[in-house]
Amino acid sequence: MSVDRGKKGSKIHLITERSDLPLSVGISGANVHDSQALEQLVRAIPPIRSRRGPRRRRPAKLHADKGYDYDHLRRWLRKRGIRHRIARKGIESSTRLGRHRWTIERTMSWLGGCRRLHRRYERKAEHFLAFTAIACSLICYHRLTK
Repeated sequence: MSVDRGKKGSKIHLITERSDLPLSVGISGANVHDSQALEQLVRAIPPIRSRRGPRRRRPAKLHADKGYDYDHLRRWLRKRGIRHRIARKGIESSTRLGRHRWTIERTMSWLGGCRRLHRRYERKAEHFLAFTAIACSLICYHRLTK
């Protein structure tokens, strides 16, 4: 959720797969840069069940916008064997990532539809993260039962 820099509040960080199922969720303060949450989100992705062979421990490819355009993040993803597609600041426009970004935007709007997540009422971050995880579980349940 977008918030202004230097303001109070919290942001929800999310990694989804192509079919809008949330894989990893996290929260941070509104005044914390988005790039600081990427490593924790990638580490929190559970093993992905594949049709053949062993479970994959990491995604094959990661799409991200210009907020994650840092060399240390690119090196970290490359070291873990994850191909990345991150828009470069000042070089590429974010519109090329639009076909992949709308899945995140749609999942964030589904999370925004939950009344407990629309505005943060909890004082403790752990409680807010728990409600966010419950909302992600409900999204997965509704998507998988269709």
